Amino acid sequence: MSKDDKPTVIKKYANRRLYNTGTSTYVTLDDLAEMVKAEDDFIVIDAKSGDDITRSVLTQIIFEQESRGPNLLPINFLRQLIRFYGDSMQNLVPSYLDFSMSSLTREQEKFREQMAKTLGATAIGAMEDQVRRNTQMFERAFRMFSPFAAEEAAKAAESDKAQEAAGSAKKAGDPELDALKKQLSDVQERLDKMSGKK
Repeated sequence: MSKDDKPTVIKKYANRRLYNTGTSTYVTLDDLAEMVKAEDDFIVIDAKSGDDITRSVLTQIIFEQESRGPNLLPINFLRQLIRFYGDSMQNLVPSYLDFSMSSLTREQEKFREQMAKTLGATAIGAMEDQVRRNTQMFERAFRMFSPFAAEEAAKAAESDKAQEAAGSAKKAGDPELDALKKQLSDVQERLDKMSGKK
């Protein structure tokens, strides 16, 4: 179906059966999942009330997919998502998630190529880098809505820089500590020589 066409109407009946009005056939949630993957647009209408129940049906598809495994949604993400319900940030979350998923979709070919060419760590690093870039873009957008967010972001950036500096110092090694270790090693060597002479 072309992108200009209207979405296919799926009717859901009281017996939970789903009817595809485009093909005049009954379909399952798996069929709808395949339509989503094929980018076939559809809406689900309750046959009795006429209400649009697309969101709840799509959520049900996700639930079905998650129950079969392998899982796509981490538990920590689900907990954080639940915490946003009723929160003052609730209105911003859908836009942020939509933006992040759209960005991931645009970048998915690059990720697939990287995962095919490299093993594990490099591909995961690339994905983490993309998530960081998405978060930075969202924070910049969010600062326009909240003057306090800029202060918090600046504090977080300072904290990140301090942690990076500490990590670099750890990798580079502390010269004073190295000198003490060398002295201790020299003393140990002398003690070993003295005990050997006796």
